[in-house]
Amino acid sequence: MAVDVSGFGAYDIRGIYPHTINQEIAYRIGRVFPKLFDAKKIAIGHDIRLSGPTLSDALARGLTESGCDVFDIGQCGTEMIYFTVGSLEFDGGIMVTASHNPQDYNGMKFVKKESRPISPDTGLFKIRDTIVDESLDWSPKKATGTIHRIDIMPDYIKRLLSYIDVNKLKPLKVVINTGNGAAGPIINELEKFLPIEIIKVFNEPNGFFPNGVPNPLLQDSRQITANAVIENNAACGIAFDGDFDRCFMFDEKGGFIEGYYLVGLLAQEFLTMHKGEKIIYEPRATWNTIDIVESLGGTPIISKSGHNYMKDMLRKENAIYGGELASHHYFRDFYYCDSGMIPWLLILELLSHTNKSLSDLVKDRQAKHPSSGEINTKVASTDAVKSIIQKVESLYANGGTVNKIDGLSVDYDDWRFNLRGSNTEPYIRLNVETKGDTALLKQKIDELLSVIRS
Repeated sequence: MAVDVSGFGAYDIRGIYPHTINQEIAYRIGRVFPKLFDAKKIAIGHDIRLSGPTLSDALARGLTESGCDVFDIGQCGTEMIYFTVGSLEFDGGIMVTASHNPQDYNGMKFVKKESRPISPDTGLFKIRDTIVDESLDWSPKKATGTIHRIDIMPDYIKRLLSYIDVNKLKPLKVVINTGNGAAGPIINELEKFLPIEIIKVFNEPNGFFPNGVPNPLLQDSRQITANAVIENNAACGIAFDGDFDRCFMFDEKGGFIEGYYLVGLLAQEFLTMHKGEKIIYEPRATWNTIDIVESLGGTPIISKSGHNYMKDMLRKENAIYGGELASHHYFRDFYYCDSGMIPWLLILELLSHTNKSLSDLVKDRQAKHPSSGEINTKVASTDAVKSIIQKVESLYANGGTVNKIDGLSVDYDDWRFNLRGSNTEPYIRLNVETKGDTALLKQKIDELLSVIRS
């Protein structure tokens, strides 16, 4: 098979199977990974995609031929690789997944010791460049490493439950839509320990995606969860993407809660229990998080968005928690990594001890800092992104405070915006927020979009 490395991106590898991701690429990655990262013990796993086991087998073959011992946890979510590497002190981990991409995609995410992310700056592109080096001997070798099949589910579930006091949970009814992704078995296990009623939607893992792509940001997928919440008179709804590294929440009315406001809720929870801690946030939407953190005596620290950057900043600052608008939530006590399971458990605990509905918990924050949510515009190229950002900057920089830590952010007294290109898709992304002024919010959204889309 041909080795096409066009699937290497800013965070991971993603491509269409078997064209830009296939057994040969997986095998070669296995051959080079141990040497590049001084790895002797590697955890591997895959999500529910049909090509996952095949790619995992090729990856394991390459790893063992390089003298590495492989610990295969089977079908799993990405955070289970983080947990395995961190808790068992392995030298690295490789997750075979394409997250929320369409059915014919697959890919890989990488971590090294301590579940530290592998980015372009820390070795991802070194992997890319090495696997196309035809001066190397790619002929099969005798395996000197061994493959171990391990079950980390009991320890992983125990770690998840450690974030809450199960005895303080009320017998809430919740809808959970796993989208036929990898989260279903985890929900089944957690259910045994939680005093809640779970209405399961599309809970069986199925790589054929019989109910559509497991991406809760798609409107059709959102509506299914919202309808189930309303029909079952549930306290809230929870939805996951394919590898459940993100968590999406719906209130008791079926309303979708933007990830931005969940960051504020979780920051509030952590700072209430742990005074004076640091919280990491990102530039797309900021005022609500900063306001909550500072009012509770915490320290808000900005990071460029993207899981590599957020994890690095969390570790550098030893922050207790960090969150992104895109619904990635990072935890110091989870190896500075993101988890899609921990957030909803914390939210259930919050609902239980406040005796408030989820809509009540966020409505004051939504009113104080109304936000546009992320508005995407398709672009032709990265050059188009640069051109648009330059044009917007020339029109809006005067009179505002400019920050370029991630794209273009401009803050005024009563409104702000962030404009950035996607690292994974051909889109430019706009976020706008104001201080309590929904009319101004609409005005500025329309104004900026007219410039961006002209």
